[in-house]
Amino acid sequence: MTVARRSRRARVADVHALAAALPGVDRYPDRVRDTYQVSGRSFVFFRTPRPDAVDPDTGERYDDVIVFWVESEEDKHALVLDESTPFFTTPHFDGHPSVLLRGSRIGELTLDELREVVQDAWLARAGKLARAAWLAEHLGAGG
Repeated sequence: MTVARRSRRARVADVHALAAALPGVDRYPDRVRDTYQVSGRSFVFFRTPRPDAVDPDTGERYDDVIVFWVESEEDKHALVLDESTPFFTTPHFDGHPSVLLRGSRIGELTLDELREVVQDAWLARAGKLARAAWLAEHLGAGG
């Protein structure tokens, strides 16, 4: 009998480790906020506090928002509208293929769930050749 491995709860440090481990990634630290890019395009970044993401009770700006690119509006809506996930969006990101996540809520995801979101963000922004090579290596298919 085999026992399925349970994934531990995700941490903010995992976002950094997972994003940096993907091929062709450049990390751009900005004092406190990091941006991860592939093929010259951001796929994960740590956002500065902005007036569109605030605590509904206190009105204080969230200072721990992480932005993840997604492949499509359908993918975005699937994550944001699923009440079992901590992902959200704001009007500022209407029409933008990305979802937001507060670092303080990242533990609501497992490490495996976070890995999938980071990999999907990378795939949404990587060049065609890099994407095809990664998919071939990890899924045994080219697309």
